[in-house]
Amino acid sequence: MFIGAESNLSNALKASSPSSNKLIKGEIMKKYFGATLLLTLLCLGCGYKSPMAASQQPGAVPAVMQLVPNTANSGDPGFTLTVNGNAFNQDAVINLNGEKQTTTFMTGNQLTTTIPASAIATPGSLAVTVTNPAHTAGGIYGAGSTASATSNPKNFSIN
Repeated sequence: MFIGAESNLSNALKASSPSSNKLIKGEIMKKYFGATLLLTLLCLGCGYKSPMAASQQPGAVPAVMQLVPNTANSGDPGFTLTVNGNAFNQDAVINLNGEKQTTTFMTGNQLTTTIPASAIATPGSLAVTVTNPAHTAGGIYGAGSTASATSNPKNFSIN
């Protein structure tokens, strides 16, 4: 904006009377001082602070409502377990006693997994939970990221 201002000033001074020289110099100085002050305030004194990364938002907490089947006999062969509930993400994972199982997403309300015979070899119970994994977002400074969320356990009985 001010490049060449000196040559413009010289040309203006040559073409004008001595009394108007002071007026022209004053106008140019006023513009120069105003721009300098504005830049100084913007860069140093206006309280600018670097943006901080956005905090993770809580993820959707899944809820396990029903296990089909909900019991098995010890020594039975492996089978497919269906978990019915709600708020299941497409990448939700079924956990048996805290161990992730290969999971098939059916709908936002239904997941399935294969239970191996070794998991039901002895009588007892298994805690079945569903975890919606964390997601990172492509927003500026991580905006929109979600934390992982796990359902309350539902017990599966082994007779």
